[in-house]
This record gives sequence, C-alpha cells and structure tokens, in this order.
Amino acid sequence: MSTQDVDEIDLDEEPPPLRKMTCKSTDCGNNLHCFQQEKQNSKPVPGGKCRDCGVDLVDWSRVHKRDPRDAAYALSKLRVEMIRHKFWHEPLTDRERNYAKRKGRVGMRVVAGKRIRNSVGDAQPYMDGAQTPWKGNVLYYAQHATACCCRTCIAEWHGIPAGRALAADEIEYLTDLVCRYVNERIPELTENGVKIPPIRTKKLPPKG
Repeated sequence: MSTQDVDEIDLDEEPPPLRKMTCKSTDCGNNLHCFQQEKQNSKPVPGGKCRDCGVDLVDWSRVHKRDPRDAAYALSKLRVEMIRHKFWHEPLTDRERNYAKRKGRVGMRVVAGKRIRNSVGDAQPYMDGAQTPWKGNVLYYAQHATACCCRTCIAEWHGIPAGRALAADEIEYLTDLVCRYVNERIPELTENGVKIPPIRTKKLPPKG
C-alpha cells in the first residue's frame, strides 16, 4: 500500500465488523494495521512496520519523544492501528458518559492519573496485559485507544521499556493522552462537572 493510498482513506470511517478482534488483528486493505513487533528476550519492544503488510506509517522517533505539543501527531497515528481504531469508535453508554460529565475535565484528569499510576505505573503491574477491561468505563476505552493499557502497548507506542516504574513525566504524558481522548469523545464536558441523577434500573413486576 502506498502512502498516497493511505492518505486517501477516511480514518474516521467506522471499521468493518469482525467476529473477533485481538491486539494483533489487521485489515490492511482498510488502512487498519498492527505495529506491534515480536518481543525480544521476553520484553516488549517499540513498534515498527505493520506486521502483516509491512507498510511504514509512523515516525517512531517523533512519537517516542512524547512531546505534549506534538500529541496530535501521535493520536492521528494511533487511529490506524486496528485495535486502537476500534476504541476510538466504541459506542459509549449513558452511564459511561454520565460518569465523565459528573466529574468534568478537572475531575477526569485526577481519576485518569490515578488509573495510569495504579494500572501500568509499577515496574511489574499486576496481570499485565489484562489489567485494563474492554468495557465499562470511558477511561478503559481511552487507555486502549491511546496505547496506555499495558506495558507492552506502552513500549510499542510510547517507547517506554517494561521492567521499570513509570517516571512522573511519563505518567503525566499518558494521562494527557487519555484526557484528550475523553474530551474528544465527550466534548460537552464542563470544567468542574455537573450534577446528573443516576440511571436507575426499572424493577420488573413480580410474576404471577
């Protein structure tokens, strides 16, 4: 696939439905790739060319600088990895939206930072690779979409090696990416949050 062909594909188009998707899934014909490379000495390594079609779309030296001023570039490239693309388009439930609306941008940054520290901040995170659920909270979707979900994805996309604790500036950068996702998916967020009544489950009438 040529660079020109890639540029002509709408990155915001909904991905085609799949029966099963994994971190290594690809649909290269639709510009949805996987840049995860094979581990070396059992350690995850930075990303490279698509493991299926070999297309070279990402300037990894640029992404791995982790420059907040250049975060838009990193986010644009994250969208062409198939598993990330899925979470940029994952439908949000009213409960998931309301959680963010109650906290607002300020509150979401606090909980996002805490989530990054607790789920991926340690040198050896608990259940690494499975510590971020697939659904249930907009922060989970944000972590998968921005490759902040496990140390393998963090090594691939952000050039931070596994086996050591994240530094404060690294946690801040990953938190910023997560918050950018939340703000884009829920643009109506206020700065300090709003009061929203909980969604109550209707009780079914007794049988008989």
